[in-house]
Amino acid sequence: MSTNINYGDTAWILISTALVMLMTAPGLAFFYGGLVRRKNVLSTMMQSFFLLCMISIQWILFGYSLAFGPDIGGFIGNLSWIGLKGVGMLPNPDYAASIPHQLFMVYQMMFAVITPALITGAFAERIKFSTFVVFSLLWATLVYDPVAHWVWGMGGWLRTMGALDFAGGTVVHVSSGISALVFALMIGKRKGYPDNVIPPHNMTFTLLGASLLWFGWFGFNAGSALGANELAVSAFIATNTAAAAAALTWIIIEWIIAGKPTVLGGATGAVAGLVAITPSAGFVTPISAIFIGILVGLVCYTSVVVIKQKFKYDDSLDAFGVHGVGGTLGALLTGLFAQKIVNAAGNNGLLFGNPSQLKIQFIGVIATIGYSVTVTYILLKILDKIMGLRVEEKDEMMGLDNTQHKESAYTLID
Repeated sequence: MSTNINYGDTAWILISTALVMLMTAPGLAFFYGGLVRRKNVLSTMMQSFFLLCMISIQWILFGYSLAFGPDIGGFIGNLSWIGLKGVGMLPNPDYAASIPHQLFMVYQMMFAVITPALITGAFAERIKFSTFVVFSLLWATLVYDPVAHWVWGMGGWLRTMGALDFAGGTVVHVSSGISALVFALMIGKRKGYPDNVIPPHNMTFTLLGASLLWFGWFGFNAGSALGANELAVSAFIATNTAAAAAALTWIIIEWIIAGKPTVLGGATGAVAGLVAITPSAGFVTPISAIFIGILVGLVCYTSVVVIKQKFKYDDSLDAFGVHGVGGTLGALLTGLFAQKIVNAAGNNGLLFGNPSQLKIQFIGVIATIGYSVTVTYILLKILDKIMGLRVEEKDEMMGLDNTQHKESAYTLID
């Protein structure tokens, strides 16, 4: 094992780790917190903060070993790295040859933290906190860790097949987004939805959260180069470009259709662009990133504004409409736009002479969707029988801040 640590790379991944941590709390916490009603803002933000705490411990104890440990049949890592046994300060060249192994571990920890947090947008304002805790721990262990191993772990079957996922299109967004849809359907609609308008209580929070997510996403994507190098620069530019293109696309569409550009549309479009560029950030040019941003802006707008209203499912904060749909589209577009000239470790996509890459990306998406749906459904059926998924109607009407945490976000003093 090499002892040749590069301190420039180490410094960049330390910073990137902090940036990805910032995406969950405060980024996602503010983004989701602003979208719910005033009586549920603390409970919604608490979910992101709590997952930062709980998954950090799960990852140290056994999550990292399951996701990245020595392979078992291409499906899961074994537990030989349990409690970080054997995960020290020397680099592990299988994953990152120029930074300490523990730094790679903690960087990946922040991905594991934010992924179940994304699902919370689907059941906002109506879940029991106790059920949320148990579900999140089980989901992280039984869904996130295996899928991360498939795609990123040494010996993982999708990695071996040649699937491209630079920073988490399938691992993070498809798995969480499709699980969010299952959860939304099984827990049922909020009281009053869709007959009564349920507007966001604080769009300032939401724009702040979206901006923090955009800022943190540079650590998410450019950090996935695992070094302070040209690839990190390329991923950084692609990330910013796709987010900007998607936000502009969303704003223009709603300006034409609804007559007014909105902050909510711009913020949602930017996040959709960040989601879609995640799997391809290290494989595409800036021009391709513009196309990806435009396409995801169109598709996610249709998913969130048209399809959800038509079928009337209550994906409260559009976890599926943005992350599930955007992640799926981004993973497939990687199979179109990827170029080896950008990243020699990748492959060309369909538009650059390699149609088989699109097929591989499709297999990765379908496998992730099928597995995530199955495990999420089984977990929810069991937890519903044992604990119940949803708070009582009176508690929902009163608000989860008070009934689940005995707190209030806003106290008015005479």
